[in-house]
Amino acid sequence: MAVTVTTMRKMKAESDKITWLTAYDYSFASLIDAQGVDAILVGDSLGMVVQGHDTPVPVTIEHSCYHTECVARGVGNTMVVGDLPFGSYQTSKEQAYENAVKLMQAGAHTVKLEGGELQVETIQFLVERGIAVCAHIGLTPQSVHQLGGFKVQGRGAAAKQLLEDAISVEQAGAFAVVLEAVPQSLAKEITERLSIPTIGIGAGPACDGQVLVLQDMLDIYPKKSPKFSKNYMAEASTVHEAVGNYVSEVKAGVFPAQEHSFN
Repeated sequence: MAVTVTTMRKMKAESDKITWLTAYDYSFASLIDAQGVDAILVGDSLGMVVQGHDTPVPVTIEHSCYHTECVARGVGNTMVVGDLPFGSYQTSKEQAYENAVKLMQAGAHTVKLEGGELQVETIQFLVERGIAVCAHIGLTPQSVHQLGGFKVQGRGAAAKQLLEDAISVEQAGAFAVVLEAVPQSLAKEITERLSIPTIGIGAGPACDGQVLVLQDMLDIYPKKSPKFSKNYMAEASTVHEAVGNYVSEVKAGVFPAQEHSFN
């Protein structure tokens, strides 16, 4: 049965862990779909793991649409989440809608954008026009230069702002929120406060679901993978087995462990 936003709300309510992975092409999308992953994020991480850039900033909406089309052809039941890249939604609500429509027409079921309170009006605008939106707070890679690098977010006084961001995007109508590189205690608090699912990446085991970059978890990215990832090929003989083990470990609450989390 196809995974929808309603499915994910039900999974949160029933404490059934949600599994996401990134993918950027037909073959991997088909494999991931066959292993029962709940959602594929066609992430702007493609700028790094596919295109070879140091950040996702160079990715364009045309790039995102192309890879979304490839992924959409490979899925049956898995939700496809299209990532709105840097510069494709920050100018105006109308710009965000225009580019979200492009991703939907390319095959995305939902879209993701970065930002908390600053994106409330944009999220509302999209949701009111029939587009399901996932927010993304904490470490927001499109703002890596402003943040001064890929660093943990939400420590100390910044924790209050992240909590307010999470509440704001839920009230704006987001169906889920990605929490990236956030202390696990704060991620737990946010998860307990929200009625929408939290999808963690470097945010500890208390999140309602997890997402990893495919190339990181298969250990095929030539540069250093982040602390919060895990090499699932280390104990698997095939990629199918590695993805299946990831799903099993997330569902069982085994991943992420302490070594994949921040305090």
